[in-house]
Amino acid sequence: MRPQVLNVAGDSFQSFGARIDTVPDINSRWHCHSALELIYFKKGNGTQYIGDNIKSFKDGDVVLVGKNLPHYWRFSPINCVDSNSQVEVYVIHFNEDFWGKDIISLPEFQEIKKLLELSKLGLQISGRNQRKITNLISSIVRAKGARKISLLIDCLNEISANKNLKNIATPGFLFDLPRIEKERLRTIYEYTTRNYKNNIDLKEISEVARLSPNSFCRFFKTTCKKTYSQFLSEVRVGQACKMLIEDRFSVKEICYESGFQNFTSFHRTFRKITGKSPLVYQRAFD
Repeated sequence: MRPQVLNVAGDSFQSFGARIDTVPDINSRWHCHSALELIYFKKGNGTQYIGDNIKSFKDGDVVLVGKNLPHYWRFSPINCVDSNSQVEVYVIHFNEDFWGKDIISLPEFQEIKKLLELSKLGLQISGRNQRKITNLISSIVRAKGARKISLLIDCLNEISANKNLKNIATPGFLFDLPRIEKERLRTIYEYTTRNYKNNIDLKEISEVARLSPNSFCRFFKTTCKKTYSQFLSEVRVGQACKMLIEDRFSVKEICYESGFQNFTSFHRTFRKITGKSPLVYQRAFD
């Protein structure tokens, strides 16, 4: 099944798209688009998949996703089934030349131009001016007319001045793949996120990708700059992070619910990927 193609950047009545989502999983599938995406999770948490990076997201997070960078956000089950667990997500889609092809080349726009280049691997935004950035994002969604455009420029300028920008995907991630390889990678990602609790061996995932085991290993390592085993561990740790934040299970239960076969392996892998033990990670969200 091919990814659905959407015109997410705007229509004939607006130069870019801006909205508030109050329903989780509105686009809960591995996808990409030619527009950049600036997203602010005012309320909502879960697991974030951007390029070859998997991590938890939470209330207050702000991310800028570059064009054609595969991504999706998988909301926590409690956001999906509990009517009292509200979701409020501000989403802005814009093309890098929505203001005209010449303006971005002006000297005054050079910092924003650099920002858009950095966003190709996704940017996690934090730091002192994050509150100002989130206020601007909220204002953009609600603004009308030319004010909407000037606010977006102000917001991008504020982000470009941020000293705490962190790339999300690794530099080796090849997000501009041929269509058949994009589809194969999407199939691998979706199968893994559905079956991470099971013992997925090389033969099984190779058959999903319709490759021989040796060809699969070469394809995945070349494309994602990591082994499938490393990727599967990241998926499992991402799920564990989400459950630790929700605090509905014991750490031992989370170990097995996230697909690990023993607690020693879970603890070692979790610390290697996050830099913290499961308990220390959980206490950070108390």
